[in-house]
Amino acid sequence: MNFQDYPDRDFLHLKLADTIAGQLADFIRREGRATLSVPGGTSPGPVFDILSGVDLDWGLVSVVLNDERWVPEDSDRSNTRLLRERLLKGRAAKARLIPLYLPGHAAPEEALPALEAGLSPHLPLSVLLLGMGADMHTASLFPGADRLAEGLSPHAPLLLPMRAAAAVEPRITLTAPVLREAFNIHVLITGTAKREAIQRAATLPPEEAPIRAVLDQATIHWAE
Repeated sequence: MNFQDYPDRDFLHLKLADTIAGQLADFIRREGRATLSVPGGTSPGPVFDILSGVDLDWGLVSVVLNDERWVPEDSDRSNTRLLRERLLKGRAAKARLIPLYLPGHAAPEEALPALEAGLSPHLPLSVLLLGMGADMHTASLFPGADRLAEGLSPHAPLLLPMRAAAAVEPRITLTAPVLREAFNIHVLITGTAKREAIQRAATLPPEEAPIRAVLDQATIHWAE
């Protein structure tokens, strides 16, 4: 893994947003389109705020979450809601959102075929931004999750429903092969505890530290 540390979080957010924007622009020039995958949660919010104002041909960018909680978009637990509030606004409002939640379905299993059909044409991912929990999970690949082994398998489908004690709601997640096949992989972490956790993850199998599945190809962006 390529580890980059920054003097403070503001500088990290600015440099990471600039790197992501540059990589998306390169893909648009070469391929005529680009796909960006991003995490939910609060940590990437400042990066989203910066990206939303970047002068980029956002109409040629498709955006998909790494994972989603199976809750309506008006829930304060919805990653899609966060994405609309922090990234898909301003100049970036022209980007296309690839949904990982479909209303009217009680469980993610019911919507899986439609969601995979919507995602497939936009793969492989051009740029992937991941977060990591203190338990070394990424996306909704949690240690101890009910379908973790399937999600880590090289033969995994594009998406999997996932349930874990730490996850609260049922989730739907990109699987490890989709994450690994991204052309550019970035992991955003802050604080001493997560720096220690990702260093520990590098010594563990993915079953114990799911972030390990992408570490060999990833650039880690860290600030205290």
